[in-house]
Amino acid sequence: MKLIHALQDMDSENSLSARFRRARAAHVVALIEKTFAERGQVRIADLGGEPTYWQILFDRAFLEAHKVHISLFNPQPFSVDDPLFTAAVGDACDMHEHADNSFDLVHSNSVVEHVGDWVRMEAFARECRRLAPRYYVQTPYFWFPVEPHFSAPFFHWRSEQTRAKLLMKRKHGFSEIAPDVGAAMRDVQHARLLDKAQFKFLYPDARHVDEKILVLTKSLIAIRD
Repeated sequence: MKLIHALQDMDSENSLSARFRRARAAHVVALIEKTFAERGQVRIADLGGEPTYWQILFDRAFLEAHKVHISLFNPQPFSVDDPLFTAAVGDACDMHEHADNSFDLVHSNSVVEHVGDWVRMEAFARECRRLAPRYYVQTPYFWFPVEPHFSAPFFHWRSEQTRAKLLMKRKHGFSEIAPDVGAAMRDVQHARLLDKAQFKFLYPDARHVDEKILVLTKSLIAIRD
């Protein structure tokens, strides 16, 4: 019952999600401060990121004072009208055009679960670890009972076939009703959540932090600082 009430509070002014975002931002702020103290600037590669994330969670004056510049890498072309950012097209699982330690900090928020199968997850993690001496990676936890993309308790613990059938019957979270089994399966496989053993295997040189709601781990965070 407490968990249900907590989840219902996710959209309020002082909601759990708002507190989670502030706590995550604090980890990134610490990495920025440490990097700036050493290098006098902070070049960030945000894999799969968007400007709104940084504009909402971080103080502009702080970012400018610490000479932060953020390269946003996404697979499709897009534009950004803000000198704080560079819009970059790239496959975050294969960024061979960028040499080792081309950036000061790699940032990834809820992306690794979307890159594809396990082979691509390994490739994504290698790029996170290769592109900068520091990184911050966050992902939802498989064993938390509510799947964040479909907003349904226990949904992600069912078979792919069962989930596809359910998506063809009604809307779930961010997914509209699927018109056929092909669309439903694409939605099902769009997000593949990780457990702790998998996440630690992908990021073995990180400090691992559990983001919790009540006594349950909600998200996993890997920080190399």
